[in-house]
Amino acid sequence: MYAVSAKSLTKSYDGKTNALNDLSLEIPQGSVYGFLGPNGAGKTTSVKLFTGLLKPTQGECTVLDLNPVKDPSEVHRLCGVMTETARMYGQLTGTQNLLFFAQTAGLSREEGNERASELLKKLDLWDARDKKLREYSTGMAQRLSLARALINRPQILFLDEPTSGLDPESAQSVNSMITDLANSTGTTVFLCTHQLRYAQDLCDSYGIIDKGKLIAGGSLENLCSNIGSRAKAAFRLQEGDSLDGFDYDSGWWQTELEQEGQMPKLLKNIVESGHDVYEARLVKPTLEDVYFEYLKHQEETK
Repeated sequence: MYAVSAKSLTKSYDGKTNALNDLSLEIPQGSVYGFLGPNGAGKTTSVKLFTGLLKPTQGECTVLDLNPVKDPSEVHRLCGVMTETARMYGQLTGTQNLLFFAQTAGLSREEGNERASELLKKLDLWDARDKKLREYSTGMAQRLSLARALINRPQILFLDEPTSGLDPESAQSVNSMITDLANSTGTTVFLCTHQLRYAQDLCDSYGIIDKGKLIAGGSLENLCSNIGSRAKAAFRLQEGDSLDGFDYDSGWWQTELEQEGQMPKLLKNIVESGHDVYEARLVKPTLEDVYFEYLKHQEETK
């Protein structure tokens, strides 16, 4: 059983243009899946379809083998959702908001109090627990929204830009919490983001979506292999020295490698040929590098 699956999932809001076009994917339980794409690519639409907030125009999807259209209440019971448009009640305090949503999730008053206190402390909101939400900063409100999504200890957590509006320290805290969830409880995380550096640290597999269409998917290694993105060997030499056949960039002489295993022999050959190597490093493609390569390739093949 997959945590999330989709087959030819399509959504049009106006009957003319597809906001999501023929999405098919399968996400194993316990994974952290990064759903990557620019604003308007179809990420939020996908989350709303998976959680039963929208009905598909065509195709189907399941969450833990449940159909969100047929079993929305059961899907909501098993999932936590945090989207950029999710709102809570400004006239209620942080604690009151969490207790309300704990009750709607079926937790007893005692369980709700315990869980709310735990999350307020973990997300550094304890001192603001009795303040009304309308007095919260953007970052504080974002963290409370995450606490709301976690209140029922979900098996699957759908996050849409969870670190939007957060300072670096708060963003790091949220990301650490996401990692801990996946590692300690086996929670599946479906993370929609365009913050690629965070995604590379958090996720074990990815889907790249552009203009409603999934254009690539898999681990970072698979994404690199499929687009032909390879590691580079980079060497910093004595000033004035050079390497034939290498590209020079910001003080480093670089060349692309067919395989990473070529690096030791290449370094040995450079040293034996009389060059003084001050530094050597293996430069692997980042998720950001690969992401933009796919978007560029998609644009060129239209």
